[in-house]
Amino acid sequence: MTATETDHTPSKIGSSLGRTTTGRLLGLAVVVVIVVLVAAWAGLAPRWRQRAALEVQTRELAVPTVTVVTPTPGKAPPGLLLSAEIKPWIETPIYARASGYLKRWLVDIGAHVEAGQLLAEIETPELDQQLDQARQELLQAQAATAMAKLTAERSAKLVKSQSITGEENDKAQTDLNMKTAAAGAAAANIRRLEQLQSFARVTAPFAGTITARKTDTGDLIAAGGTRELFRLAQLDKLRVYVRVPQTAALAIAPGQIAELLIPELPKRVFPAKVATTAGEISPDSRTLLTELDVDNSGGEILAGSYAQVRFAQTKGEAALTVPANTLLFRAEGPQVGVVRPDNSVELRSVTLGRDFGQTVEVNAGLSSKDRVILNPSDSLVGGATVRIAVPATTEKAK
Repeated sequence: MTATETDHTPSKIGSSLGRTTTGRLLGLAVVVVIVVLVAAWAGLAPRWRQRAALEVQTRELAVPTVTVVTPTPGKAPPGLLLSAEIKPWIETPIYARASGYLKRWLVDIGAHVEAGQLLAEIETPELDQQLDQARQELLQAQAATAMAKLTAERSAKLVKSQSITGEENDKAQTDLNMKTAAAGAAAANIRRLEQLQSFARVTAPFAGTITARKTDTGDLIAAGGTRELFRLAQLDKLRVYVRVPQTAALAIAPGQIAELLIPELPKRVFPAKVATTAGEISPDSRTLLTELDVDNSGGEILAGSYAQVRFAQTKGEAALTVPANTLLFRAEGPQVGVVRPDNSVELRSVTLGRDFGQTVEVNAGLSSKDRVILNPSDSLVGGATVRIAVPATTEKAK
């Protein structure tokens, strides 16, 4: 071995040892980095999972949970039952035709009177004076007529003898005609005043019952005024008016038998008969005004009462009902929230029928398959997404 080779051998050995140490250090650094990354991942992963779960839970909570019900058909009534108004067979106010002061009244409310019966007497001093004056004027007119008649007869004789001209005779005949007409007018005026004087006796125009007395002794009475003295009604027979919906109007005909129900007489059913109909549907209510006749000879039914008429031959259809706490009352009218198949909300306007307290009839706007939101919030809007709550029984089954 030469000296040169002997000098380079230790340096090679040192270089090899250096490379080995560097490799070990790099491996150790890699291991440390991996350990740090694993530790960081172990610490951050639960937080990321919690954050993701929180985001999912937040999104779920943002979708409101609602309870839904479906409309159910109500109980069909045994017949078409409608509200009715009872009116007297004949009813009329009685006014004064003569001016003066009420001398006395002879009947009070509830009194049954016959046609022509005296109800009250009116003192008519001014009318009495006018009648006396008219009679005197008639006497004057009759005296003037008598004188004109004599003059006309003389003129007729004199014109034949040519003692007077034909023009003078014509004037005499014309004067007689004028005086005769004046006497006739005076007589007609007397008859008019006598007729007015007869109205000082207020009589009943037909047999009936006094339902109102709106005057008293000493009251000032004005002929042709708007103040009525009495109101007379014939109550032995009554007229009942009902408004039949358009859907049942064609089933109503004159002569049809119906039943009159009075709330105060729950155990009584009074037979009624359709007398006539208006013959047209009212454009305001889409109903047919119908008049029925009811016998009230026993006086059990009070005119003006609220009643119900049931047409037993006309069967009513059962309307859908929903709980009262499904309704929303807004400016658009009564509405309900309906959940569509895609779980979006539709605010639907409905037409309500009878109110049963806990439930309400819906005449239009819903079907038996609709899912109606129970207890909707005031902030509910159309198009919102909701989640339908699972019934408790279903959860237990799971």
